[in-house]
Amino acid sequence: MDVVSDAITAVRTGTPASNRLKVSGRWGAHLPPYTGAGFHVMLAGSCWLLPDGGGAPLPLAAGDVVLLPRGSGHALADRELPPEQALRLPELDTLRAPKEVDGPQDGAAELLCGKYRLDNVVTHPLMSGLPEILHFSTRDGRHPELRGAVDLLGAEVAADRPGGALALPALVDLLLVYLVRAWTTREDADGWAAALADPVVAAALAVIHEDPAREWTAPELGRHVGVSRATLVRRFTRRTGMAPMTYLAWWRMTRAATLLKRGTDSLDTVARKVGYSSQYTFSPAFRRQFGITPGRYRVAAGIAPRS
Repeated sequence: MDVVSDAITAVRTGTPASNRLKVSGRWGAHLPPYTGAGFHVMLAGSCWLLPDGGGAPLPLAAGDVVLLPRGSGHALADRELPPEQALRLPELDTLRAPKEVDGPQDGAAELLCGKYRLDNVVTHPLMSGLPEILHFSTRDGRHPELRGAVDLLGAEVAADRPGGALALPALVDLLLVYLVRAWTTREDADGWAAALADPVVAAALAVIHEDPAREWTAPELGRHVGVSRATLVRRFTRRTGMAPMTYLAWWRMTRAATLLKRGTDSLDTVARKVGYSSQYTFSPAFRRQFGITPGRYRVAAGIAPRS
């Protein structure tokens, strides 16, 4: 897979949860901090997102999409509120039942709200480097794919149609990909987004992710992407904060953790897939990164032991 796909796959667990919220009049709801990432899609109307901790209030309009990668606490309301008042609002589940409205309403707001289940222990720096709040408007034509996903989500939640139980989670997963992609391809990209925009670094990352089990060396990796070892190390380290071989070793263990959580491969198979000859050479390296043996890691993830 590519780096963005791998970065999302490394942290995502289970299927996303989502709920439709349709409200009118005076309303507000507080969402306390949670494990995972939250998202809101403004399907119709408008509202305010009020971050906990006194962050700048964010006005949302129809077509806006918000991602909170670290599950930061926040409130949603029909108007801008002071922080202390926003914190006292009822939680979203309490609001949903008594405040839902049917049919057209003046000033009604309709949102799709949900959460992605993420493993914050095994995370890629591309994902951990995202800001507390990602906000994109799909009305300006700059993100046609994101706009398409929003339109499809709106159509899906508007009617109870056959296959909806599969279509909606798939579209919500697609939304996460498009949000991260929009962030990495913006004009003022920095950090890992800038690394992906650097042709040399992006090429090195691509081959590492394509074949992490290969016995790469820095000179060989440099030849593969068409630059000297020194040039590769300098550019790669400046963009990612890690030397190429350090990143390779880290990614092998991160990839191994993902494979262990799936539970379909033996420990020896996992070891070989990430470049180790057997579980006996693999296990100490895994323990150095995660502080636990691969077998215990798999058990902690709820997967039955495999030899």
